[in-house]
This record gives sequence, C-alpha cells and structure tokens, in this order.
Amino acid sequence: MAKLDIKTLLFSRHRRSDAAHLFWSACALAFVAGMVMFPRLVFEGAVTGLNTWWNIVFPALLPFFIASELLMNFGVVHFMGVLMEPVMRPLFNVPGAGSFVVAVGFTSGYPIGSMVTAKLRSKGLCTRVEAERLMSFTNNSSPLFMLVAVAVGMFNLPGLGVIIAGAHYLSNLTLGLLLRFYARNNRERVAGVSIVGGNPLTLAFRRMLEVQRQENRPLGKIIGDAVRNAVTSLLNIGGFIILFAVIIRLLTAVGFIDHLARCLGILLLPLGFSPELLPALSSGLFEMTIGTKMVSETAAPLAQQLTAVGMILAWSGLSIHAQTASMISETDIRMLPFIVSRIVHTCLGGLYTYIIYTWAGMTGKIAATAAAFPVKWNGCWSLIPLNLKFFGIFLLLLLLFTGTGIFLNLAKRPRIKLK
Repeated sequence: MAKLDIKTLLFSRHRRSDAAHLFWSACALAFVAGMVMFPRLVFEGAVTGLNTWWNIVFPALLPFFIASELLMNFGVVHFMGVLMEPVMRPLFNVPGAGSFVVAVGFTSGYPIGSMVTAKLRSKGLCTRVEAERLMSFTNNSSPLFMLVAVAVGMFNLPGLGVIIAGAHYLSNLTLGLLLRFYARNNRERVAGVSIVGGNPLTLAFRRMLEVQRQENRPLGKIIGDAVRNAVTSLLNIGGFIILFAVIIRLLTAVGFIDHLARCLGILLLPLGFSPELLPALSSGLFEMTIGTKMVSETAAPLAQQLTAVGMILAWSGLSIHAQTASMISETDIRMLPFIVSRIVHTCLGGLYTYIIYTWAGMTGKIAATAAAFPVKWNGCWSLIPLNLKFFGIFLLLLLLFTGTGIFLNLAKRPRIKLK
C-alpha cells in the first residue's frame, strides 16, 4: 500500500506540474549560463534575429495585422461568416467566418492565422474544435518569404518559388480537408446562426450592422487601437525570433545541434537524405529562417534541398510554435492538435515538394514564369511594393470569398436565420 501511495503521489498532477516547472527553470538557468559563457555568439544571434524581424517580418505582417483588426471591429468577418457557411462547412467543417482566416493566413504568414483564430474564438464565432482545425491549416509561411527570401535571396533561382510555395499551400489545403474529420462528433455549437429561414444576404448585412452598433468607440479610437495592437503583437513576435536565434547559436556552440542531427539521421538517411542536410534540418526544428538558409548552403542535390526546405517550412519551427502558443494563451484552444498537424504537414510538405519538382522539374515554362517575377533581394525597401501586392491579393480573396458566398446563397436559397 505504501508503494502504491508513493507511486500515485509521484504521478499526480501536481507532481507532473512541478516537474515541468523545474525543467523550464533548469532551461532558463542553462540559457543564462550560455549567455555568460558565449557573449559574442549571443550578440551575433540577436543581431541576426533582429535583422530578420525588421527586414522581413515587420513590413510583411504589419498591414495584415491592422487590416484584420479593422475588419473584425467593423463586422466584415461576421458578414462573411453568414455568407460563407455553405462553402467552409462542407469543405473544412469550420464556420463561414473561417474564410477570413484562410484569406489572411494564405496571403500573409505565420502567426497571423493563429492570432485571428484566437480572436474568432474569443468573440464566440467558432467552437474550440473548429478553432483548432482553423489554426492548424491556416498557419502558412509568408509568400513573401518563400518567393523572395528563399527562392531569390537564398537559392538565387526565382523559378523555385513556384515549386516551394505551391507545394506548401497544396499540402496545407490537404491537411485542412483531412482535419474536417477531427472531433467531428463534437456537440459544441456556436450560438448566432441556425438554418430556419430568411434571406442570407439580408441577414449577413444585418449581422454586420449589429456588430457596428455595438462598437461604441469613435473611428479615430478604433484605428488607433488597431495600430497599437498590431505593433504590440509584432514586437512580441520579434522577441521570439531574437530569442530563438540566440538559442540556436548557443545550441550549436555546445554541440547539441550536431547530436540532434545524428538522431535525425537515423530516420532520414535510410530515406536517401544527404548527411549534409541533417544540421540544417536540426536548426530548422527551432527556427525556419536559419534552417532554410543552411539548407541552401549545402552541397546536397537540389531535389533534396527543396524537399528539406519544404519540410522546414511546413514544420515552421519551435519559434513559430511558441508565438502561436502566445497568441492563443488567453483562450481554451489547445496546442496539441496544432503540433500533431505540423508533423503531418511536415511529411506532406516534403513529399509534395519532391513530387512537384520531380514531375515538373525546372521546365522552361515554369522557370520563365517565375523568373519574370519582378523581385530583387535588396533588403526591406525593395520588398515594400511586393508586400503591397500581396496585401492587394488578400483584399481580392476577401472579395472573391464574399462574391462566392453571395452566389451560393442566392442560388440555393438556404433557410438561415439569426437567433
């Protein structure tokens, strides 16, 4: 009986919680010790992370963060939620408001999909399971990063951007279709829309007007809050990027990355991966920018390099995972489905990249199309016009989704009524 009591005590919830706290405390102490022992590496890692955030992440995400705040405050997301229900529900088993998350997630980049999903959940526009489905397949790598930073800046081959981005988005859409079966027997429902009667377009406008009437802040206050919240979120993201850039430098210095590479080799070498890719993949487990850059600098065959890049972009790195956890920390959304979906996306991303490259290769047609992309990697200022183009694509996607919703609702005449 005494042994049973001790075993029960050791594996109790409190004991597990204490063990986790002690583990993270030990990690924090080790991190501080590494900073003291390798100050130069810490500084170099911080500069690398800061440059990545300022030159790529900040200009790429700021307009999307501000726009998502404004569109949600003005009720546009609620408007789309009513119209897009006949599209999103059969395909992905998520509410119509998820179309907004898809539009912004596929045209901007990590971690805005999780941020907008968390806002939908906090406003009661989706259930917890639906939020977990949405977050798991709308966290994409930025098209700006794939088409410019990776294809042009790292590989100096603009034609690769089509293959990398195409495989990345296709694998995530496949994941979204698979996730519709995740917890499909969940009985939680969102109050607000039921199929019993009414004109869908009229109800969509009514829903949007209700949200606008509930918004008591003046226009200047709404815009100011949107900008402030966007900059605050981006500062938080920048901190994570810098932190993980420093962590990778320290882990490399103490030999942990090499040890992790040997462990990965047990799984990947039998599949034909070059040993030179293993350190890059190990670094990509923590931060995708550093990992993809290391992949481009190896002497491995191009097909293997692209497969490794596809896997790293799909996994997204523990840095993105930490940012996602921060975004959903004030909701009841769980991280485990997101982690599992990233593992599946990693497999699909690498497989699709290899298949597309092997099937299409760098044919003259694809290469010419991608090479015509008017981009030169000259830092932040050269990215501003391109970033505005992606923001325009985001707005066009919103209009396309809205028009599709209107057409389907008017064609099928579903009976929808707000509760």
